[in-house]
Amino acid sequence: MMRALIVDDEEPARAKLRRWLGNERDIEIAGEFADGLGAAHAIITSSPDVVFLDVQMPGLSGLQVAAQFEPATAPLVVFVTAYDAHALAAFDLNAVDYLLKPYDEERFRRALDRVRGRFRSPETRGCAVRMAREQTGVSDRLLVPAGDGLRLIDSKSIHSLEADDNYVHIHTAGQRYVLRRTLRDLLLQLGEQRFVRIHKSVAVNIAEIDALSPLFKGDYELRLRSGKVLRLSRRYTAELFHRTGR
Repeated sequence: MMRALIVDDEEPARAKLRRWLGNERDIEIAGEFADGLGAAHAIITSSPDVVFLDVQMPGLSGLQVAAQFEPATAPLVVFVTAYDAHALAAFDLNAVDYLLKPYDEERFRRALDRVRGRFRSPETRGCAVRMAREQTGVSDRLLVPAGDGLRLIDSKSIHSLEADDNYVHIHTAGQRYVLRRTLRDLLLQLGEQRFVRIHKSVAVNIAEIDALSPLFKGDYELRLRSGKVLRLSRRYTAELFHRTGR
């Protein structure tokens, strides 16, 4: 049984998918949403197997939603789109299926057959994430947990990223958020031009670095503009000096 999520800001479009998916014995509709923020929260909390995701939505587009997730744990995605031929070629190139509006039931069933065929193939699950990142580029905003929901924060407001097992602690001026992500994937999403690693499990916003003080054996004490002190490991000094011109 596959659990499916429907995401489209237009009720008629959601109703069509709801009707056709409801006729499939191996599909359970896990929910439907009219906005990207609500959909992203549902993907995190309910872990659907497949998401029928509208590309063009106000606020947070379908591509921006897909780009927020780690490829290894992301659901399969069928993009629902009115994009031009160039974008559709990119979808095909990355083995991501799509439904071009207006689509009929025959085209829907072909997409569903492709989803069924790839459902048991872990290597295909991250295709949508990788394609979305190629299309949207570096993310200047990041979805983080806030109470019972999610909020968007600007990547430039992040001071440091600190990994702890399978989680990353995201520190801003007055808040700390926790994501179940790897530091490596988060840096790929946010763009390593803004952040630099100072330890295998810590990266900092280059713009927030205030001062460096030598310690011993090539290590440094790094102070952020907020006053927070972290250790710069010898292994990462050359890269930091190169990136900051020190």
